[in-house]
Amino acid sequence: MNNSYTSLVNQTFHFPQEGFTVNDSDYLEFNGLDLKPLIEKYGTPMKLTYLPKIGMQIKKAKSMFAHAFKKHKYEGTYNYCYCTKSSHFSFVVEEALKHDIHLETSYAYDIEIINQLHKRRKINKETFIICNGFKQKGYTSRIAKLINTGFKNVIPVLDNKEELKAYKRSVKEPFKLGIRVAAEEEPNFPFYTSRLGIRAKDILEFYVDEIEGYEEKFQLKMLHIFLNKGIKDDIYYWSELNKIINLYCQLKKICPELDSINIGGGFPIKHSLGFEYDYQFMINEIVSNIKKACKKAKVPMPHIFTEFGSYTVGESMAHIYSVIGEKQQNDRETWYMIDSSFITTLPDTWGIGEKFLMLPINKWDNEYHRVVLGGITCDSHDYYDSEEHINEVFLPKIKSNDPSDVENKDPLYVGFFHTGAYQDQISGYGGIKHCLIPSPKHVIVEHDKNGKLVDWLYAKEQSAQSMLKILGYLR
Repeated sequence: MNNSYTSLVNQTFHFPQEGFTVNDSDYLEFNGLDLKPLIEKYGTPMKLTYLPKIGMQIKKAKSMFAHAFKKHKYEGTYNYCYCTKSSHFSFVVEEALKHDIHLETSYAYDIEIINQLHKRRKINKETFIICNGFKQKGYTSRIAKLINTGFKNVIPVLDNKEELKAYKRSVKEPFKLGIRVAAEEEPNFPFYTSRLGIRAKDILEFYVDEIEGYEEKFQLKMLHIFLNKGIKDDIYYWSELNKIINLYCQLKKICPELDSINIGGGFPIKHSLGFEYDYQFMINEIVSNIKKACKKAKVPMPHIFTEFGSYTVGESMAHIYSVIGEKQQNDRETWYMIDSSFITTLPDTWGIGEKFLMLPINKWDNEYHRVVLGGITCDSHDYYDSEEHINEVFLPKIKSNDPSDVENKDPLYVGFFHTGAYQDQISGYGGIKHCLIPSPKHVIVEHDKNGKLVDWLYAKEQSAQSMLKILGYLR
């Protein structure tokens, strides 16, 4: 009986599959990228960003929406926006912008990024800038400045009724508006209604009282909704989506300027080799539902906007660690200690129990056993013990039974994949980490001008001196 890790994977999943295969050297490849030379060159722990994946995701979504529009003879347009809060890094945003997309912002400092992108000629004043979030003065004033300096498609999405007053005072040019509709939370959530947005039953009255009649100064162009649960084929999602579609149809009859529905983000990404999600089916159903409601209400079909963040950038990154120690703590628990911390590098595993796609990089021919992965902080919660498809973790044994095996001398490398969204934003980049565990080095892989893959070091591993300076020990 073959008890190798390879046999375990082949018995459990269809493998190899898109983005993952094992080469003749018994090393995992990520999107066709051989990880062995990268590990040998840079070492671990390492964050790896494979930029071409971003364009692949954008093209896939655009293609699926184009297919749905053609199938249903949909009369609006589709606009793909990138949600910057997923990853603000310049190399990520600029890579996404190569594929004719627009941007969504969440806070005042995002507008400074917009200004820099315009200076670099990565965007122009026709690019849609969708401004979400609960906005303080620093945010609304920056939005106003963008509009006043000629950005034609800045759309502040009103999170509350008071927000409009800020633009009335400071915007000198005619401008467009959006309204975020407060969604009902799913039944198991501790609150009934999202804290974000304006209650659906108040929007018609708000439009009549505060927006109608001011068309020369500002126009309502967009209704926006976002569901924390994401875009899923269940009663809750379709119920909430149909609420905003019906509200659009009601408003459109008295607000001819309204022409867009923004369904936010929420496409899931692969966190297991067993991941299954029919993107095309969901897009077809969304487009079909909007068209049917508009036909029934006899109103024009709206343009559709999305704000995909995790979907855009999540699958482009991996975190790679070395197993630096094995500890048998009792008869049932074998610990593999990694050379970093889950709390500091993958905070979603600790904070919300997120499960990422985890695979060994090497030793696929070794026998496997059940383990628990442990970080090197002194925190009892710094561990990873279950995968999305099973409440256990299986990895190859560090040493094979063959004494002539040269790989016995090599450490086991473990990769967590599709980690590109939110992890740096949540853990903080370049600051103080729990137990002073340093941020790993960050390696970028991209195509050069000739289309050849090149790798380069974006950031070295965080140094003790940089931390001591922040803490006030070095002046």
